[in-house]
Amino acid sequence: MNPRLVLPGVFLLGMATALPALAQDVYGPVRRGEDLWDIAKQVYHDRAVSRDQVMLALLEANPQAFDVPCNANSPLKIGVKLQIPTLAQVEVTNREQASHEFERQLREWEAHRRSGEALVCPPATPIAALAPAQPATPAPEAAAPTPSAPAPAREAPAQPAARPTGAALAQRFLRDGEWAGIPILLVLLAGIVWWKYRRSPAAPPSAVTAPASEMDFATESVDAVLAYLQADRARGLSTTEATNRVREVGPNALEEKHVTLLQRILPYFWGPIPWMIEAAALLSLLTRDWNDFLVITALLLFNAVIGFREEASAANALSALKGQLALKARALRDGEWREIEAHDLAPGDIVRIRLGDIIPADVKLIEGDYLSVDQAALTGESLPVDKKTGEVAFSGSVAKQGEMVAVVTGTGANTFFGRTAKLVETAGAKSHLQESVLQIGNFLIFSALALIVVLAAVELYWGTSFIHLLKLALILLVASIPVAMPAVLSVTMALGALKLSKLKAIVSRMEAIEEMAGVDILCSDKTGTLTQNQLTLGEAQPFGVTVQELILAGALASKAENNDAIDLAVIGGLEDASALKPYQQIQFAPFDPIGKRTEATVQDGGGQTFKVTKGAPQVVMQLCQVDRETQVLADRAVDEFAAKGFRTLGVARTDAGGKWVFLGILPLFDPPREDSASTIAEAGRYGIAVKMVTGDNIAIAKQISGELGIGTNIRVAEALFAGGVAHGALPAMAVHQIEEADGFAQVFPEHKYGIVKALQQGSHIVAMTGDGVNDAPALKQADVGIAVSGATDAARAAAALVLTAPGLSVITHAVEESRRIFERMMSYIIYRIAMSIDIMVFVVLASIVFGFFPLTAIMLVALALLDDVPIMTIAYDRTEPDPMPVRWNRERTFAVSITLGVLAVAQSFGLLVLGMDVLHLDAAHLQTMMFLQLLVGGHLLLLLTRTKKAFWARPHPSWQLLGAVVGTQIFAVLMCGFGWLVPVLPWDLIGWVWVYNLVWMVVQDGVKLVVYRVIDHRFQHRQVFATHAGAFLQHANASVQPGTE
Repeated sequence: MNPRLVLPGVFLLGMATALPALAQDVYGPVRRGEDLWDIAKQVYHDRAVSRDQVMLALLEANPQAFDVPCNANSPLKIGVKLQIPTLAQVEVTNREQASHEFERQLREWEAHRRSGEALVCPPATPIAALAPAQPATPAPEAAAPTPSAPAPAREAPAQPAARPTGAALAQRFLRDGEWAGIPILLVLLAGIVWWKYRRSPAAPPSAVTAPASEMDFATESVDAVLAYLQADRARGLSTTEATNRVREVGPNALEEKHVTLLQRILPYFWGPIPWMIEAAALLSLLTRDWNDFLVITALLLFNAVIGFREEASAANALSALKGQLALKARALRDGEWREIEAHDLAPGDIVRIRLGDIIPADVKLIEGDYLSVDQAALTGESLPVDKKTGEVAFSGSVAKQGEMVAVVTGTGANTFFGRTAKLVETAGAKSHLQESVLQIGNFLIFSALALIVVLAAVELYWGTSFIHLLKLALILLVASIPVAMPAVLSVTMALGALKLSKLKAIVSRMEAIEEMAGVDILCSDKTGTLTQNQLTLGEAQPFGVTVQELILAGALASKAENNDAIDLAVIGGLEDASALKPYQQIQFAPFDPIGKRTEATVQDGGGQTFKVTKGAPQVVMQLCQVDRETQVLADRAVDEFAAKGFRTLGVARTDAGGKWVFLGILPLFDPPREDSASTIAEAGRYGIAVKMVTGDNIAIAKQISGELGIGTNIRVAEALFAGGVAHGALPAMAVHQIEEADGFAQVFPEHKYGIVKALQQGSHIVAMTGDGVNDAPALKQADVGIAVSGATDAARAAAALVLTAPGLSVITHAVEESRRIFERMMSYIIYRIAMSIDIMVFVVLASIVFGFFPLTAIMLVALALLDDVPIMTIAYDRTEPDPMPVRWNRERTFAVSITLGVLAVAQSFGLLVLGMDVLHLDAAHLQTMMFLQLLVGGHLLLLLTRTKKAFWARPHPSWQLLGAVVGTQIFAVLMCGFGWLVPVLPWDLIGWVWVYNLVWMVVQDGVKLVVYRVIDHRFQHRQVFATHAGAFLQHANASVQPGTE
């Protein structure tokens, strides 16, 4: 049975059992003197008067019932004196009439009090006169004073009347229907427990399985597959035919679960917090508290609208990011190779698969030498699998080596992945900040529940109506706990990620924003990031051939269609491009990071076949097995070129006997980007150390890093990891050397992984750039893996940040914006914790200490509604990025938020005492004043917490945040000034509340600055100690390493 149907059923059943008692409680005749106390309690909560006022009114209304005469001068705890005409003068037939009459007489008394007229205690009336349905019983003569001879007044005792005993409370609780709230409370608690520990039932795989194909593509020949798919090897599909096929079989994507608008809205009315609000609204409805019911319902609807709007904003932002991260495919359409979205592929498309590509669909390989693919995501195989012409490759595999042409045989749900994958939605990993925020939220919720339990025990002892107390407790809990904290943080990160995408940095994991804000070391590739990636061929160094013959051999070992920067630079070095026309490239193996060279099989105009290669000079010379003299000359040429900042390529070809012959060296120059030096200096000002990572030799690395201002302490990666890259902890000496290095030369992909591990072992938050398929392990290991512009699909999939523009400035701007986002989240967390402390502690303690609720239910609801408005704009606020890397600091967060929260509680109590002892306000005016105080003080607190500096310093609040605060404050002032839903507060008192809060704002801001200074000072001392201790331990460890003595 669906639990979503069980809980509402139980809830309705409980209400059905409670309804008769509630009806009796509302409409039953007044039969007992105790009913007067119940009526008065109801009025006490509705009219916001104090408990002493209610008791005195009851004594005046029926002094015989309590054996206490009327006393117009009885002292009250809150400093006001009360004179109320008797309720017994009016014939009352039911409880509702009694309640309304009591309200009328309170208003009459208020009018007399303001006019200064004195009221005379009226004669008492026997209890029997309040029950017309029963025979009237004359009161004893002594107990019925006449108007001419009123009962003598005497001072009321400190406690107006003895509290009911436990047995009396229990009898009234059962007899008068207050037990009706028990089923609601039990069902609510059961629902919350179920919600907390619910387990979703295991769902069957929901992948859509397409009908089995009539052809076995794995066993059929290439020609048979092409014929079956009606595919043209030379021209591919036409655009029209491809569109028709996509329309027929569906897009190349797994079917996503469609969520209707109703399904998106319902969750905002289903869950622990909505249940609390709904239960409070139901209690108000059944007790005919129409104002409370309407306002509580408005809170429920407002929360739903705000939540839906913010979720839609976050979803739109993530959808935009997802679109920018969509996989691409190179397809042959209308006889031309085009880059299209993989989503638009159709069966029969001819596609090209290259190194680093994620294969976008199931394919049949039809042309090329070989392809090595990683199928671990599909089959669990740990080693790549070699593929050749005629074999099939599956969607989701990663091309590790080689390049081939293939025909698409299946897309979307028709792929191997689509038929076997279980489409189970899994939540993304939570960042450290998100986990800490959830812990803080849980702590505040449990603290609030504990305080409410204490409040409930005290109020029940004082005889407060259980139903009313339950309603008030639910609203107080909703208003005080940080319900919206996770949602606000998620929306802030999503909208921040959308802004990052406009800076040409696309976030693929939301939690990476926190890590980016804390990055203190950036390991950057040289080519394309620090340099322009616009290679120019320099003056070649031939060995036994002419310069043009050397360049021609290098051009034959290149492929222009790949748009590779090195290949294009070599081909562009030919004096006459027509020199390539007599040659036909039969096979081509692109560059891969392992072999470090390209290779092509070429046929010349005479029909002779030979091979050519270009790549790292050391690799090519080793392939050719050059003699000692050639080795020395080539090494000298490489060093001379490197000293000038040139990269070098060795070129070779096979002779008639198939033996490799070294032809010479091609120098390539990639000038630094114009903004690299200034960007590196700016990164240093933000506390980020930039370390260059390059595959070039150490001479080139030193020349470029020195020119850019990085430094010249360049280490050869192979020397640092002489024993191989360890997966465990590295020696302290190696960690120290890597931390001190300015860059690394002759780096292989596995070295990148080791560099990241070592820096993380030294407690650094590391960002690493990469572009190749073999960079994926390092990008995943890094705190922030960054796929640079033009990176392979595999690198983009592994990275947390994908750049769509070249250059280091994109990364530094992304880090700067991430710190702004982090500051917005931290300011909201501090504000929300402080406000939770203020509302919950003040309301509970004031109720216990002063014996009356400082806020009514309507005020609490209005407070929750108006507090939500500025919170919506936090994601748009202006913030100043921290000049140093920022990390989640629990000590600082709690110190600042608790300090501000305690000050806010003191601020609220101070105004309450001022209103009671100095201004001598009655309870109704006190409650309105405290409502305005909490709203004004809370919003001013939000303006304080948004910055670590003085609240008037730049950057000033955004117009969205400032407009929301000003708008809600104007509305709150009008509420209090004109009595909308709350008792009217005189305009002079409203002005004094604002003056009081502005003075406290200055005090709180000064305390905030002091707390930040103290915490930061302690933190800096702790960091200095940790640095010295770490250096001492590293030196000690290094001194005992083998061979170091």
